[in-house]
Amino acid sequence: MLSKYHWWRDAVIYQVYVRSFLDSTGDGIGDLAGVRTGLPYLKKLGVDGIWLSPFYPSPQHDHGYDVADYCGVDPVFGDLAEFDLLMAAARRLGIKVLLDIVPNHCSSEHPWFAEALAAGPGSPARARFHFADGRGPGGDEPPNNWHAMFGGPAWTRVTEADGRPGQWYLHMFTPEQPDWNWRDPGTPAEFDRVLRFWLDRGVDGFRIDVAAGLYKHPDLPDSDDPEADARTRDSVNPLAWNQPEVHEVWRHWRSVCEEYIARDGRERLLVGEVSVPTAREHARYVRPDELHQAFFFDLLGAPWEADAFRKVVCEAMQDIAGTGSTVTWVLNNHDQVRTVTRYGEPAPEGSGLGAARARAAALLMLALPGAAYIYQGEELGLPEVVDLPDDVLTDPIFRRTGSRARVRDGCRVPLPWSGQASPFGFTSGVESARPWLPQPDYFAEYATDRALADTRSFWHLYRDGLQLRAALPQLGEGTLRWLDSPPDVLAFARGDDLVCAVNFGTAPAPAPVSGTPLLSSGPCPPGVLPGSTAAWWISDGTAL
Repeated sequence: MLSKYHWWRDAVIYQVYVRSFLDSTGDGIGDLAGVRTGLPYLKKLGVDGIWLSPFYPSPQHDHGYDVADYCGVDPVFGDLAEFDLLMAAARRLGIKVLLDIVPNHCSSEHPWFAEALAAGPGSPARARFHFADGRGPGGDEPPNNWHAMFGGPAWTRVTEADGRPGQWYLHMFTPEQPDWNWRDPGTPAEFDRVLRFWLDRGVDGFRIDVAAGLYKHPDLPDSDDPEADARTRDSVNPLAWNQPEVHEVWRHWRSVCEEYIARDGRERLLVGEVSVPTAREHARYVRPDELHQAFFFDLLGAPWEADAFRKVVCEAMQDIAGTGSTVTWVLNNHDQVRTVTRYGEPAPEGSGLGAARARAAALLMLALPGAAYIYQGEELGLPEVVDLPDDVLTDPIFRRTGSRARVRDGCRVPLPWSGQASPFGFTSGVESARPWLPQPDYFAEYATDRALADTRSFWHLYRDGLQLRAALPQLGEGTLRWLDSPPDVLAFARGDDLVCAVNFGTAPAPAPVSGTPLLSSGPCPPGVLPGSTAAWWISDGTAL
């Protein structure tokens, strides 16, 4: 019997995209003091913890995922003193704090990369990264045919100190994000220092960016299918991702976390961004001595179909929960089209279908065994902002490809807090200090103050679901049992008497349990489960 010592196993974590959460300084960019101001709101919502997007010193070519100093705070977000105030406030409210750590790559302005450029070929400084001679006459061609995930080749050529064209360096994202070489002993040692720096400041764990990356094939050979590897943001190159050595990194990081547990009895969490082809491969990252959790993205990527969702849940429960870990469910994050918009396509605009499905999916996720992560603004039902002008787009995918396809700015528009016009309480600065991405006028409908006042809002659905999840022992960690249901309906039992059902169709279906549900994503008469609706019931056992 596991104790509540393992708080992370069924935790609900709220992802804070810091620059878009709340601005305390009036410069139009969210910051750590803004996060601290918003903590009571998150406590009222009922989440167990927060995951902070990178706030480290950075030239912001990829909004902080190009880190220049892993042990500091970029002045645009505050300073270490403000971080300590945030930690103290979160601790008082009982909110866990996870930091986003980026071990696959750094900024091209990181001091170690600057040292590598100056040191020249064959130097120990260059061994910390992937430098290689080019191919072809004069070394004018990249060392291999790999593509970057954000578009273009994965290699950039440098100019050496004498002014001549020189070696090439590897960057699986952008040229401003050179990949670390984890085969060099200096890299794991440096990240040991970084982990301990933040653990000593009291953080509760880390979300690990590109956790299936880090190691590349030692020979850096050509890919057999470079065109497939060019699919933006898909981790499909088996020579650059999911190498076997990466598991040793997570075993060591787990041991570091265990050291801190031994000191004070407070468990630290490692949750990985793991993009691998199957649930079985995913499960290898959450074995008992590796990561505690890894995001299971298959639910996010599943089409709105009962059979597809059932298949995803079954695979996760079999392969991931079978390791002794719990599944870490996600429906959204800072890299994905917002759920309301994603589920609304290709329905006519204004049909409300996307919102209905997003509400139903939220109740489904919160009823599944394991942990759940919620991206900021999903609790408001925010749609994707799809009409941002080209001249305000900041995503490096747009800069690298010239295409708006899969550009991520639309889900990163700053949150609306109050009022009828932009900046909707996001920033209280002078009139000329606008949010770093423009907010559409219709955000007024989704502002937090309006959501809290309307008991039918997304916010109240999430809050009520989180309160019931915390109060009912059947929810959270545990097992799931499927119930017989019509073709478009998924129904399952948690414990002996709690039932969750989702109608993926548009026509009403018989409810699996009689009586009024405890909670539903939309109007739900007794005995009926309307289309695009989810509900929870306590059963007397006769239907089970």
